[in-house]
Amino acid sequence: MTDNKINSILIVGGGSAGWLTAGIIASRHGQNVKINLLESSSVPTIGVGEGTWPTMKTTLQAMGISETEFFRCCDVSFKQGAKFCQWVTGEKDDFYYHPLTLPKDFLDINLAPYWLENSSKSFSNSVSFQEAICEQNLAPKTLLMPEYVAAANYAYHLDAGKLTEFLSAHCQQKLNVNHIIGTVDEVLVSGQGDISGVKTDDGQVYHADLYIDCTGMSSLLLGQALKTEFVDKSDVLFIDRAIATQVPYESEDSPILPYTLSTAQAAGWIWDIGLTSRRGTGHVYSSRHMSDEQALNIFSKYLGKPLKETDIKDIKIPCGHRKEFWKNNCVAVGMAAGFLEPLEASALVLVELSANYIRDQLPENKAVMPIIAKRFNQLNTHRWNSIVDFLKLHYVLSKRTDSQFWLDNRDPATIPDSLQELLQLWQYQSPYTHDFFYKEEVFPAASYQYVLYGMGFMTEAGLSLSAMQKTASARRMNENKAIIKKALHSLPDNRSLLAKIKEYGMKAI
Repeated sequence: MTDNKINSILIVGGGSAGWLTAGIIASRHGQNVKINLLESSSVPTIGVGEGTWPTMKTTLQAMGISETEFFRCCDVSFKQGAKFCQWVTGEKDDFYYHPLTLPKDFLDINLAPYWLENSSKSFSNSVSFQEAICEQNLAPKTLLMPEYVAAANYAYHLDAGKLTEFLSAHCQQKLNVNHIIGTVDEVLVSGQGDISGVKTDDGQVYHADLYIDCTGMSSLLLGQALKTEFVDKSDVLFIDRAIATQVPYESEDSPILPYTLSTAQAAGWIWDIGLTSRRGTGHVYSSRHMSDEQALNIFSKYLGKPLKETDIKDIKIPCGHRKEFWKNNCVAVGMAAGFLEPLEASALVLVELSANYIRDQLPENKAVMPIIAKRFNQLNTHRWNSIVDFLKLHYVLSKRTDSQFWLDNRDPATIPDSLQELLQLWQYQSPYTHDFFYKEEVFPAASYQYVLYGMGFMTEAGLSLSAMQKTASARRMNENKAIIKKALHSLPDNRSLLAKIKEYGMKAI
């Protein structure tokens, strides 16, 4: 029985996916399982996005990382959600928020039915205080609050390249991860279909009980060696190109936005992310609806300066995912498993969720690996499909008619049956926890509410609210007004707090 234990893991590929996976698994198993990470010194970081989810706070804490050092080393700023501009009508004053803080007392009461009957104000502003503080460029906490603690829920904006270096150093120095530099020359596959080794171009062969493919879009192990089918989702999500660049702030006093700014364009959208030392921006678009030259011109106009091809990073987006994510003794994490446009920053959270599963369900014996793999595949198929639905929702609800891109996105033939079913349901009842079957949904019901009602979707009045429900809902919304007033008075400017964190640090927990 001892010979059947998982004694060694080989993570192939570095980057954010590889080192996050290494850190998450090693934080629990690093003393008992040999964890090697093999990466090439010549593979660049893709770096699309640069945004995380709030889950990253828990991930970093579990790895024993100081949040202060993380901020200082990775050019980190606070992310409190996303502001979507010009997605509904295309007009200049058209915007809504998807904040990271849940509606007031969301797990106890659904405020949407009351809001639908009684308010004409912004949904997110009526049920959460986060839109108000974002509009004033305020931070989610004060310097007196300890690391990972805040008044408002938050995630991070960061430099993906610096994150990789930071995690690499931490994993090697604190978590017993062995770092191997080498370029994969061949993936060895046994007659039974398992990976039996990974050979590098210097002739070395590395063996493990479990192989984790973090080789990015090339998917050298799961995709190429084990020939796992790729499920194309480009018939639903049309975005397949991205051009990105880094922009300096105009002055030392320029605001650092505490949210991701997403501005819709004729055939896609532009992200704008504020880090402590610069902005990270990019234009994602559909090459079926716009030429590369048109996309570059639109991006140049947005930035207010002419751009050349040499000024940008050009990225192709293969929209889809593997049919299986764990096959035999190999599991793919990150872009090796699949990739979708960076709307709603789902890439890194999928790495966290997958690595958490491997950490928590690491087979005690190789004999049960097929069972663990089957469950992992079922869960991840659901997750990827739900992400596709949620991203598509942003396009389906748009009322823009200024380009074929927006019209094609509303064509029922391009909308998954699962999303059409939910939209039909939500015509008569607002989304809530009972609409979702998994305990850890990637996007909770609150996220659907923020997007639906932010984009003008209306749910018809169903059963009348009881007097008790109306009273309870009204009380929560009045409490939210009071919280907004207090937060606007007590929370600091985002740039000012980030500067103080760099100089003084946060209080340790």
